[in-house]
Amino acid sequence: MRADSDHKHEHPVNFDPTVPEPDPHPELAPGGGRPLRIGIGGPVGSGKTALVAALCRALGQELELAVVTNDIYTTEDADFLRRAGVLDPARIEAVQTGCCPHTAIRDDITANLDAVDNLTERFPGLALVIIESGGDNLTAVFSRGLVDRQIFVVDVAGGDKVPRKGGPGVTTADLLVINKTDLAPLVGADLDVMSGDAHRVRGGLPVIRQSLVDTPEAPEVADWVRKQLG
Repeated sequence: MRADSDHKHEHPVNFDPTVPEPDPHPELAPGGGRPLRIGIGGPVGSGKTALVAALCRALGQELELAVVTNDIYTTEDADFLRRAGVLDPARIEAVQTGCCPHTAIRDDITANLDAVDNLTERFPGLALVIIESGGDNLTAVFSRGLVDRQIFVVDVAGGDKVPRKGGPGVTTADLLVINKTDLAPLVGADLDVMSGDAHRVRGGLPVIRQSLVDTPEAPEVADWVRKQLG
């Protein structure tokens, strides 16, 4: 990482995810001078890395993409994606946050912006960069200075009460994914309750239910991503 004096990203901290923040590259527009940046967040074990892998499989042959992962002390998620062979390993950058994951995606986004810059310099034709947060809680949202769109992932194993608990991750993300729906009968979760509560607290923002066991390439989420690129 660059020394503090060399950092070129100076970004004001904003803790309200509903308030727009300035783009650190205001001279560039997604799809024009820089790639679209989509953040994927959610609690530990909700299936974020598996979703990233599915999107890489679904989209990697049709557009130029790369991935930034966040882990506290390891490169576990990046290593998983490299082992899975979903992308050229050079297209995957790992950020070790050394602190609560939300700090690096919301409060001090410099390390993630540096990782995105590294990928953009390495692959000038990038159309999409997916940034995966480390596992966090329902308040963990991305700075709008880091990502253009946010996906928040919850899973049925957490219980069907999770969506109605709200939190900025659930209520303000551009897309909410209710993941691992195949487990619902095993954990006693009511998918209709989860979906109903999710739609109620999100005020019209989209909700997708999925099982990567049944649909390994996450077709509905992949289609949503394509629309953002369009």
